[in-house]
Amino acid sequence: MLQANHVTKTYSTGKKIALQDFSIHVPKASVYGLLGPNGAGKTTFIRIINQITQADSGEVFINGEKLNPHHIKDIGYMPEERGLYKNMTVGDQILYFGALKGMKKQDALSQAKYWFDRLEIDQWWNKKLSELSKGMAQKIQFVVTVLHQPKLLILDEPFSGFDPVNANLVKDQILQLKEQGTTIILSTHRMESVEELCDSVALINKSRKILDGKVFEVREKFKQNLFKVVLSDVNAENLEKLKNQYQLVNIHDQHGLISFDLNYNEDQNLLLNDLMKAGKIRSFDEKIPSMNEVFITAVSSPQSAISSL
Repeated sequence: MLQANHVTKTYSTGKKIALQDFSIHVPKASVYGLLGPNGAGKTTFIRIINQITQADSGEVFINGEKLNPHHIKDIGYMPEERGLYKNMTVGDQILYFGALKGMKKQDALSQAKYWFDRLEIDQWWNKKLSELSKGMAQKIQFVVTVLHQPKLLILDEPFSGFDPVNANLVKDQILQLKEQGTTIILSTHRMESVEELCDSVALINKSRKILDGKVFEVREKFKQNLFKVVLSDVNAENLEKLKNQYQLVNIHDQHGLISFDLNYNEDQNLLLNDLMKAGKIRSFDEKIPSMNEVFITAVSSPQSAISSL
């Protein structure tokens, strides 16, 4: 759906590099996470896609076609800094933004009814934005963004201001849009949302992409062959043998259950055989790092992150 090739952007007459040699490939009908610390270059790239600013070099393609003004109608963008009018009624704003995207009034009303039903906000049509809470206004911003049924949806911190119930409601809508064929770029600092929603990610730090790939594969590449084990009915003698044979850490003995971590990168069947001699295996899980752990590791040591991939 979207491809960026070696995109570079500088500000202040070339003194500040906002984005350097940035390339990604965003598949159709997927959720793609765009991650990075504040000031990394995420917003600059989003502004380039939306043609708010232009790259100094490199190219961006939408559906195999070089980015040009007519693509604006295919893009829905919800910025982190919301752009609604506080003293205008919700209904008037919906129709106004629909018209800006070239929608006929009847089509905008039809789509608004669909989304108002799904987000349970039917009663807000005649309210002014200033009368709504931050979370309520966030729902209106989401409706404005998806109203014209964009093929490419860009969401910058979409869950800001939501309580857990409404955050889950919007997550469900995002996943349904993906199932219907919409391609979604998600820029967020909430790593749990990345794990729940994203198929692939790119991490930008200090204007450069330092890693990208499918979420599961990225997490796999940062794993350290660490296993979490819980045993019951432990044989004390065989447990001591286990301690001598393997490096066990974080050992806890609670209510007859022995839990510990161990590092191992050989045949797991041999390890399981030794564990069964020591007691009954209640759980045996490989510890795959979370996206939050990957993010911290990669940003703290970008060169090691790149070499690991």
